[in-house]
Amino acid sequence: METRIPRKNEPISIENARDHIVGYYRQVPLLTGELQQYINFDNAASTPSLKPVLDTVNEFMEWYSSIHRGTGFKSQLASELYEEVREIVAQHVNVDPTTHSIIFLKNTTEAINKLAHRLPVGEDEVILVSMMEHHSNDLPWRARGKVVHIKVLPNGQLDENDLLAKLKEYRGRIAMVSLTGASNVTGWVNDVNRLAAICHEYGARITVDAAQLAPHRAIDMRAQDDPGHIDFLAFSAHKMYAPYGTGVLIGDREFFKQGAPEYTGGGTIKIVSLDHLHWADPPEKDEAGTPNTVGVVALGKVLLTLNQIGMDRLAEHEMELTHHMLKKMREIPGVEIYGSSDPEVLENRLGVITFNLKGIPHALTAAILNYEGGVGVRNGCFCAHPYIKFLMGMDEREALKLEEEILNNDRSRLPGAVRASFGMYNTTEEIDRFIEILQKIAAGKYQGKYVLDKSRGEYHPEGWEYRFGEYFRW
Repeated sequence: METRIPRKNEPISIENARDHIVGYYRQVPLLTGELQQYINFDNAASTPSLKPVLDTVNEFMEWYSSIHRGTGFKSQLASELYEEVREIVAQHVNVDPTTHSIIFLKNTTEAINKLAHRLPVGEDEVILVSMMEHHSNDLPWRARGKVVHIKVLPNGQLDENDLLAKLKEYRGRIAMVSLTGASNVTGWVNDVNRLAAICHEYGARITVDAAQLAPHRAIDMRAQDDPGHIDFLAFSAHKMYAPYGTGVLIGDREFFKQGAPEYTGGGTIKIVSLDHLHWADPPEKDEAGTPNTVGVVALGKVLLTLNQIGMDRLAEHEMELTHHMLKKMREIPGVEIYGSSDPEVLENRLGVITFNLKGIPHALTAAILNYEGGVGVRNGCFCAHPYIKFLMGMDEREALKLEEEILNNDRSRLPGAVRASFGMYNTTEEIDRFIEILQKIAAGKYQGKYVLDKSRGEYHPEGWEYRFGEYFRW
């Protein structure tokens, strides 16, 4: 595809989004020796940067300085921008910044760990977490108390009847309900405001892990007196076209006034004496040390840009891509899709398609897509091991056997699948190229001879390796 240079100050739309993606037109080497324009279908892990975000970061670097309490002009300017981003975040998710604390961290994982640390959990209390969660919305809660897992349906959707049953069973003893906004494996979207209203009926607060949801759908946390309000929300900029290392945790300001932060030090206090201290007010109390001001500025710019494009238009485009992909995948023999394979089921799912080809290891499929097609996907369990094993119908005996092999550093039979995930800049032409390669893999018509690295569970073409120094040098 020919590189197109955007006009200066050209408005970004879905139609021209690819021209505003850093590195979109980069070519990568194939096993044949040819160069192929890279196709990135690994957006659920991280997205590339938008050029306006990169431009804003570069412009801001002229003014970069340590924020808060600095008297110099640059410090005051950087501090002003940093705090303005809290306002931008508040508007983006529809919360009142006077009643909510908007905390900047590294990523969603750190945000949920922080919340779990700050949450008081009684000995008799439980935390409800679904089986469809990413490890980052499961493991932090396990460290705090008893976690009870909500079931999922055979197709991977949340079992709302089981959620209701557990809300009734543990009523009065629920420290938190924590659910994903959208699955990073099947793409299923949870109706978080409706689920929040149900949780509130039973006196339970709800946390939404929006790492996958925020880049693809508008989020409305709603006012605190609304039954469907979201109590706590976490998401990351690196999945939203601003990969500069910033995450966000939003919740009731009064909640964060209570207790001590898990990290203490500079910026977290009002005053310190040798034998006592007074904590700062939220959100400063939970932002120990010098923050990632550059990442926060990038977050602010990307939210403004996404609002300009329109989250509804973005969602519509990704639904079109998902419909096209699922329809085309029906032509491939032996393909198994986890979740829904119906191209007409689009409203409550993201452009995340996880699959396997019958008789072909997922790691081999992913390797061939890369080395012979220049397509970047992800394979494995996607940090959601229990969910993947359930979707694949793996029984406990087989799971334990595989666990033993993995602990013995043999990942030859590592369970998992291949995941293709879309961003707003992807095209149907890229999907057609992807399908063409998949058809060759399914038919056994790929070119290379691939060797398995047992310790890593990865396949590489025999006698061939990349020369990365030709593409990037320090």
